[in-house]
This record gives sequence, C-alpha cells and structure tokens, in this order.
Amino acid sequence: MAYLQLAHNEWDAEAKYAKAKVVYSFGREDRLDVDALRRLVESISRYLSPEEALRAQANIGRAAAFTFEAAKRLGGAWTLDQLWKKLGLDAIIHDLLSGRKHDTDVERLIFAMVANRALDPTSKLGLEDWIQNEVALPGLDEARVHQFYRAMDLLLEMRDELEKQVYFATADLLNLEVDLVYFDTTSSYFEVEPQEAPEAEKLRKLGYSKDKRPDLLQIVIGMAVTKEGLPIRCWVWPGNTADKTVVEEAKRDLVGWKLGRVINVMDRGFSTEDNLVTLQRAGGHYIVGEPMRSGKKIVEDALARQGRYQKIRDNLQVKEVVVGEGEKRKRFVLAYNPKEAEKEKKQRERLIQDLEAVLEDLHQMPEKKHTKAVCALRAHKLYGRYLRQQKDGQLKINRQAVRDAARYDGKYLIRTSDDSLSAEEVALGYKNLIAVENGFRDLKSTLSLRPMYHRLEDRIKAHVLLNWLALLLIRLAELKTGETWLTLRRTMDQMVLGKFSSDKGDFYQRTEVTAGQRQILTALDIKPPQKITQITMKQ
Repeated sequence: MAYLQLAHNEWDAEAKYAKAKVVYSFGREDRLDVDALRRLVESISRYLSPEEALRAQANIGRAAAFTFEAAKRLGGAWTLDQLWKKLGLDAIIHDLLSGRKHDTDVERLIFAMVANRALDPTSKLGLEDWIQNEVALPGLDEARVHQFYRAMDLLLEMRDELEKQVYFATADLLNLEVDLVYFDTTSSYFEVEPQEAPEAEKLRKLGYSKDKRPDLLQIVIGMAVTKEGLPIRCWVWPGNTADKTVVEEAKRDLVGWKLGRVINVMDRGFSTEDNLVTLQRAGGHYIVGEPMRSGKKIVEDALARQGRYQKIRDNLQVKEVVVGEGEKRKRFVLAYNPKEAEKEKKQRERLIQDLEAVLEDLHQMPEKKHTKAVCALRAHKLYGRYLRQQKDGQLKINRQAVRDAARYDGKYLIRTSDDSLSAEEVALGYKNLIAVENGFRDLKSTLSLRPMYHRLEDRIKAHVLLNWLALLLIRLAELKTGETWLTLRRTMDQMVLGKFSSDKGDFYQRTEVTAGQRQILTALDIKPPQKITQITMKQ
C-alpha cells in the first residue's frame, strides 16, 4: 500500500548527505486523484525559490494560476496552543470529560476562549467571527456561540480538579518549589445599573470598589500567585465580600493540595488576628503587611523600638523588631526606602505650601463663603489631616500632624510568624507581593476582564476561570522568554497563514519565520508550524 507525501531535502552536516523532510502527508495513494494532485504540486512549485522553480518548470506542462485569497494571524495562537499542550491542559480536559459525548471538541472550544482573552479579547458572540475570519486556531475552524456557552458550563463543573492538576503540571514543568504563596483580592464591575439586577442575585453586589466604580454591581476576585508570578488558583466571591473574610476559604483550598511548607504573603487588608491564626493552621506561616497608622499598641511599640537598619539594597533597609515575650511574642520587620522617603517628604512639603496659600485666601473671604470653605477644607482628604480649628473658628496648620506624618516616610511594617526567615527574606518576600498586583492589572487591561456583561452566576465564574488560564499561559511565556506578553504577541502575530486557490485546488502556507519569532520559539522550546499546513483538491 502506497502513501503520498510532499517532501524536500535538507543537508545533514553530521551525516554528510541530504535527508528528505516531510512537509505534508496526503494519505493513501488509492484514495487520491493522483493526476490532479500532480498538477497541484507542479503549480505549488511556482512559489519555490527561483532555482528550485526553474528546475520544476521543466516538468510542468501548464501550471494552474494561484490566487492569494485571504490570511489569518497564526503565530500567537500557535504559541499559546503549544504552551497549552506543554502544560498538558489538552490531556487534562479530555480526561476530565471522558465518558461524555459532544458534537464539538470541548477542549478546543475552551482553548479558543482562552486564546481569545490573550490575543484579542472579544465577546462570546464575537468569537464566531474571530475564529472564522481573523485567526488560525489549531484544530478549530469554526464554532457557534451556544457551543461556547456549553463549554463554559462544563469548564465550571471540572473547576476544582482542573485547578489542582494545572498547578501540579506547571510545578513539574518549571520545577517550582512552592514556599511563598502570594494572595490578594480585587473587584470587577458590570455594565448594569444596580436597580436592574434581580433581588435574588447572589454574586453581583454593591461593595467597596477597587476600580473606583462604587455605583456599579461587582464581584470580588481572589488570586494566589507563586513568587515567579504564576497564578495557581483563583476565587470568586459576592461583590460585598470584605477582604478579611476570605482568608479561611483560600487557606482551606490550598491546604487541600498538600503543598507542604507554605508561607502565605498578604497585604495589610488581611492582618486581623483571626486571619493570622487561620494562616498558621496545618503548619502554615504568614508574611503580612501591618497598617502603621492603625493605632494598635503592638504597632506603636514596634515603631518605637530603637535599632540600626541593615542595608540590603540601594533603596531598601531593614530592621528586625520583636515585641512581647513567650506566647505574646510578635516578630516584625520594619523596611525603609530612603528614595521613597525623600519623595514623600517633598510631596508633603508641596502640599503644605499649597495649603498655606489656600488658608491665606480663606482669610479674605466674606463670612458666609468663609464658613462653607472652612467645612470643605476640613473634609478634604489630603488637606484635612494637616489642619486644626482654633476656638475662634480659624483654621491653622497642625504642625504636630506634619511631624507625625514624617515618621512614616518611606517605611512599611511587616509581620511574620516564621522565625526561620531572615529579615531580608521577609522584606523581599513582601515586596514581591507586586506579582499579584501585576496579575490583576493584566487581567483588567491585557485580558480585558472588565467590564463584564455576563448575567448568570455560573457564566461569571467561568469567565474568570478563562481569564485565569489565559494569565497562566502569558505569564509562562514571559517567564521563559524574559519579554512582556505585549511584545511577544506583537512579534508572533506577524506570522500569518495565507490561503492560495486555483481551479485545481487550494493550499495554506505560513509566512517565513523571522529572526525574532525564531528566538521566541527557541526560548519556549516550541517548533514552528509546518510551512504548508493543508492542501485540498477540487474535483
């Protein structure tokens, strides 16, 4: 039985002779129109190099004329698909869905939605046109919106096991040693007026908005990130959920993964005593920011302790402080950034200068306007803290408040339960909390998480999951290449797949791999797609 393949020779420097490399396999000879195929191959030869074309033309009776019909972006989707498969996401999803029958490959539908978030975020309705006309997605040429919604429902059903398997697949691929897990929350709003939401709504609620949109319904999103910046899990809570109430659930979920020794790194909003006790359960530890202006006695004691700072970087000095003894013993690290301190000092000096000018103008006002201006000034979020009102009603600058504020310039206080960490490790560990903040920033900007238009609770949660998977892929690409995703996407999307047609048949051929694209693919240990990806015959 004979099979037909399109091949070309490549010189093997070690073997000292040319070897045939298969470009495309056509299948069994007895199932093909060989004469039509021969004419098509001869026609394709017109797109070879000049020397190869001259040799091929000797055997061509009459070549068919090919028309360049269309092109789709290929490189970005190909890169994401290969990373997806390196993590084993295709196999994980197929395994979790085993035993179910579907009209369309659900794994490909989920990948398509994830790739869309990373490459060109659009609505689920817009996905149909995006796949059909704009991007060459491996294994998926078209799909309908109802299929995407069904795939989202299935994604949510497998969520817990998927997140667990994805984490361990990522850890194996990168040889991660999870000791620091960073956790934080953010909010994301919906383009819907609060009065339009059903009374029974459980997820979309009004709450403290970190997007500065308190007028809109929102959800709260939590995310756990490794010190390398890889998001390992996400959570979704009602929009009126307070930060301090979510720690127990996040801790419980991660403990279930049996990660071993884990130090949870969290911001100041989570530093309640109940949360700190929760974080120490099951042998865990914490590194948590402590609000310096909270008025708590233990914080004041820590700030008042004398001692020399240890310089660990140009703009970072640390001082270890222990308050209390025995069971009441608390360990703090006071970090100081001289550059930031100077910046805050200058900002405050400019603010006080502006305030003095405002107070001078205030004295010239008529009494009625003066009273209203005094009230507005005392309520001002920047000026108010540096003012005091005298018995005669006049406002003066509170010089003691200015001196008190100077105590905090360039400083932040960190609390930890782990005595095995040095003060430097504690400070740098907390400083890297920015990894979560960067993740939230990319969720909202690069991946366009917000605003959201989904109404059903399950679809909202599935939408967040898709964005989490997209963030995982782009962080993995950034980690292995050292480039930002925006740079990677711009470079790889210049690789396109062209469609060439003739009366004999069609074929699809990608553009040549540029030096920049080859560098990215090499760093990611990914092979470029075949030059000719598909050939179809016309009867």
